[in-house]
Amino acid sequence: MAVSPLFAQSDLPAPKHGKTYVIAHRGVHSGIPENSLAAYQKAIDLGCDFIEIDLRTTKDGRIVSVHNSTVDAYVSNVKGLVKDFTLEEIRALDIGEKVGSKWKGTQVPTFEEILKLSQGKIGIYLDLKDADPLVLIPLLRKFHMADRTVWYLGGDEVNLIKTIQRECPECLVMPDPGIESNISQVVENFHPKVLATDMGKLSTSFVAKAHKEQAMVFVDDKAKDLNEWKKILSYGTDGIQTDKPEALIHYLNSLSKKD
Repeated sequence: MAVSPLFAQSDLPAPKHGKTYVIAHRGVHSGIPENSLAAYQKAIDLGCDFIEIDLRTTKDGRIVSVHNSTVDAYVSNVKGLVKDFTLEEIRALDIGEKVGSKWKGTQVPTFEEILKLSQGKIGIYLDLKDADPLVLIPLLRKFHMADRTVWYLGGDEVNLIKTIQRECPECLVMPDPGIESNISQVVENFHPKVLATDMGKLSTSFVAKAHKEQAMVFVDDKAKDLNEWKKILSYGTDGIQTDKPEALIHYLNSLSKKD
């Protein structure tokens, strides 16, 4: 399996481990609070290529990294929507206590903190849950991360994608076309350098069609064993988002040694 040369067209660095980008879903969160600075730092330490982050907006307009729309699952005795908390209120929550005593006192990180941590060390796979791109773009530029961030978006979010491309030409939109037959239209509309998909849609022909259109493919994967990674790689997939980045890195490195 040859490495796709398409990464060079995107201005992204080459993958660190063999031929495929490793994307740490919510950071490395096995035994670590997800979407925390500690989870993101662990991804950096392991040598992941990207961290996947989920962004939401607080009541007072600050951007924070929280996957769910509510804080209910992360803390004890506090419930509510992220958007109904001020930054001060959400920073007062302890998202580490439920994970383990070692993580007691862990706070929800701001987008600025994540960018400062990531700058020059790791790319960002941005899942836009509830945040205004016009707020995010200046921050990405401030930390020189605009061209190191891929934006996960629905292929049908035409106005949103066009807004991002207009306001930030160097930003890398990564639309999900849905079914394979939509790829050509999505590419015609947005000329993306990366497409997103999931295991339900991924196939040899999906990747081949994307590559023909000069777009890489990043897949959101729920693999439980090496056989599924083997299948994903056989398709020529360019990036894998996983909850098991350490195991994936080990597997990719073992393949590189065989080449």
